[in-house]
Amino acid sequence: MLDLILASTHHLAVFILVALFAAEFALVRPGLSGPRLKQLTRIDAAYGAVAGIVIIVGIIRVIFGAVGYEYYIGNQAFWGKMTAFLVMGLLTIPPTMAFRRWARAGAEQADYAPPASEISANRRFIHLQAGVLLLIPIFAAAMARGYGG
Repeated sequence: MLDLILASTHHLAVFILVALFAAEFALVRPGLSGPRLKQLTRIDAAYGAVAGIVIIVGIIRVIFGAVGYEYYIGNQAFWGKMTAFLVMGLLTIPPTMAFRRWARAGAEQADYAPPASEISANRRFIHLQAGVLLLIPIFAAAMARGYGG
């Protein structure tokens, strides 16, 4: 029963993470300003919190799940998945810093809109994240089928 609870919690957290990522993807575009800046910073904070939940539940699942940690530590697909998740996390840093900077500027100036060049630069990071995100379910599917071991 514990394995089912851990797996379900992990998968639900991942789906929420992807939904939050999609919301960021949709919001970061030319014309971003005002209430959307505040919304973006709240979504980004939730994105970080849910990523933390995914990591914590994932670690608990590796240690206490039915498969056993030995399966994971020796599985190349698992490490590919972890690497992809890490790369995604690193790619979130520049946009998160920009979102916070924009929110501060928006709090000081009601009609603030981030420069188009900054929006464009941060969209590139988000697009890169999207590409890396595609690898995670591929590695997960490979693991679930015994590949990488």
